[in-house]
Amino acid sequence: MSQVDVARQVGLSTATISRLLQRARAEGIVRIEVRDLAAPEELAAALAERLSLKSAAVVEATGVGALAFLGPPVGSLLQKAGLSEGSVVAIGWGRAVRAVIEAGLPEISGVLTVPATGGMQQHQPHFQINEFVRLAALQFGGSPRFVHAPYLPSPASRQAFLADPVVADHVALWDRVEAAIVGIGLPHETVDAGTEHHPDAAGDVMRHYFDAEGALLDPEDAKSMIAMSVEQLRRASLVIGVAVGEAKARAIRGAAKAGLISALVTDARTAEILLDLPA
Repeated sequence: MSQVDVARQVGLSTATISRLLQRARAEGIVRIEVRDLAAPEELAAALAERLSLKSAAVVEATGVGALAFLGPPVGSLLQKAGLSEGSVVAIGWGRAVRAVIEAGLPEISGVLTVPATGGMQQHQPHFQINEFVRLAALQFGGSPRFVHAPYLPSPASRQAFLADPVVADHVALWDRVEAAIVGIGLPHETVDAGTEHHPDAAGDVMRHYFDAEGALLDPEDAKSMIAMSVEQLRRASLVIGVAVGEAKARAIRGAAKAGLISALVTDARTAEILLDLPA
């Protein structure tokens, strides 16, 4: 804001605002500097190297506003993945995944789109994973395959769901996933999803929890879920993690160290924080 605008907003004269700013700078309260900004392409290359990823993309917008810009770089990564008719693409849940789907995906005719997990008994729009699959298939020009089962059923009902021929056929596609789009969650977000989080968790990918160094936490818990396994995620040629925000930095690094993502799309500020984290 200009000093005139500041003066108008706080009800003081422009001269008074000028004097106060000069005093604040002299006393070290206010500092004006020119940041050494890196281009998004440079940040992406540095991220890929630092996190041992196959690829990365960085959008210039920051924070929540960056969500609207994640779609094109995700689409670009998918187009470079060599997908063709019959390829299987898995879709996760989360606000960033929802933003990617809403922005639109490129046409890749004939791909099969499948949820990466069962559904959740949550009304929030970012948990509607089967709807994400339907929209993604429409955008790709491919076919959706739905998993009409909860991601965390009781032990008895889990076997019943997996015995259903349609559910079994669609879950079997997880072994063929070539590319996936997944969110990277924070521990406190799992409480909103109706589950308890691990006290040492830095984050999760589809409820596979890990600490800040990428060590998986309580992998036995995964046996109760209907979701892609850690092994299936690691076997996929391309797993694109989408996440923005300073709070997600440790979770992103943990997901990369755990091998749960092989590519990343994030915003510039988060990229800078990731690069500043101790090695």
